[in-house]
Amino acid sequence: MAEILKKKYLEEVVPVMQQRFGYANVMQIPRLTKVVVNMGVGDAKEDAKFLEGALNDLQTITGQRPSIRKAKKSVASFKLRAGQSIGCMVTLRGNRMYDFVERLIHAALPRTRDFQGLNPNAFDGRGNYTMGLREQLIFPEINADRVARSRGMDITVVTTATTDEEARAFLAGLGFPFRQSGASGR
Repeated sequence: MAEILKKKYLEEVVPVMQQRFGYANVMQIPRLTKVVVNMGVGDAKEDAKFLEGALNDLQTITGQRPSIRKAKKSVASFKLRAGQSIGCMVTLRGNRMYDFVERLIHAALPRTRDFQGLNPNAFDGRGNYTMGLREQLIFPEINADRVARSRGMDITVVTTATTDEEARAFLAGLGFPFRQSGASGR
C-alpha cells in the first residue's frame, strides 16, 4: 500500500510542486519525514486498564508498539504526580508511515461523523500539520465490540516543507481532504 502513495508522490506531486514553487533542485521538494500518533489517557492515573486499552488500540492502528509517556511535572489540581503514566505515542517512519497516511486519508477520515474536511490552518509555521481525532473507532482495524472506552488522538504529520503554504500544497497533492476556505467549522 505504501507504494501507491510513493508512486503518487513521484508522478503527480513532484512535477506540480516543482512547477508551482520553482524549485531548482529535486531535493527541495517537500516530503514526509515522520508521523507521530499520540493518545492521552488521563484516566490511567485511576486504573491501569485504561492505559492498556489505549496501548492495544494504538498498536492495532499503527502496527507498531507504542511507548508509554509519563508526566514530567506534578500538578495538584489534576491530581497528577511526576512520573505517572498518562499516555502513549508512536513515531512512524518509512513504509509504515506511508501505509498509515494512506489508511488515514482513504479509510479513516471518510468514516468520521459529520466530516467537513480538515482544517487548512492547523499548520505550525514550519510546515508540520497536526490534527485531532475524537475517537479511535474510525479506523477499520478497531473492533467496536472490544473497545471499553472511546478515546481521541492527535496525529502530527512532519514534512520537510519550510513554509505552511508549501506544506498545504504538498499534503493536498497527496490527497489530504482540506476544507475549502468558505466552509464553516472549527
